[in-house]
Amino acid sequence: MKKYAVIVAGGSGKRMGNIIPKQFLLLKGKAVLWYTLDTFLRAYSDLKIILVLPAQHIQKGKAIIESFEVKDRINIITGGDTRFHSVQCGLKEIKEESVVFVHDAVRCLVSVPLIQRCYKNALEHGSAVPAVAATDSIRIVNHACHTVAKREDVRIIQTPQTFLSNIILPAFEQEYTDAFTDEATVVETYGTEIFLTEGEYDNIKITRPVDMMIAERILEERSALKQV
Repeated sequence: MKKYAVIVAGGSGKRMGNIIPKQFLLLKGKAVLWYTLDTFLRAYSDLKIILVLPAQHIQKGKAIIESFEVKDRINIITGGDTRFHSVQCGLKEIKEESVVFVHDAVRCLVSVPLIQRCYKNALEHGSAVPAVAATDSIRIVNHACHTVAKREDVRIIQTPQTFLSNIILPAFEQEYTDAFTDEATVVETYGTEIFLTEGEYDNIKITRPVDMMIAERILEERSALKQV
């Protein structure tokens, strides 16, 4: 089946304390976004990428794409005002039956096995949303009160959130609401059950400066394993 990855790179970098958006920060000499694109391109030779960027950063995106020999597999489009609308813009480029990955560009440590697992599970279940078990103590706050949640019942949601096109495309024709925190909530609101698949703890989202340090360490460990 056809494969499309809608990679959303709309971050402003405010929480990083940097005027450069986090997807363009350098990690071991390459932009964070480069690692994300590289992994998806390696996952499947027939996968096409729809890269969604803010209008003011299109040229930065084009410069990164030029470093790939298979740059014809990447199409850049302009995003919208919110994540929902940016994903919606990307999905409008898909005109055929396919499996669709939606991924945060700043989850640059996503692995090929995770992408392939999401693909296989989406074929079988219609969707595949990666998630990992919570490792911290969790409390649910309700106004002035708070209660302990069972940690074993809590899952931390990641991307790539993966769906059959005939599920995600009509779901994103709904009117936007603040309740849409990710693609899974959009699809659930449309009336389709979500299938959770095993995520990876290394699949972190670059949000704060310490995340860059963690990502660099993980990349070094992966490089060392390849040399063994």
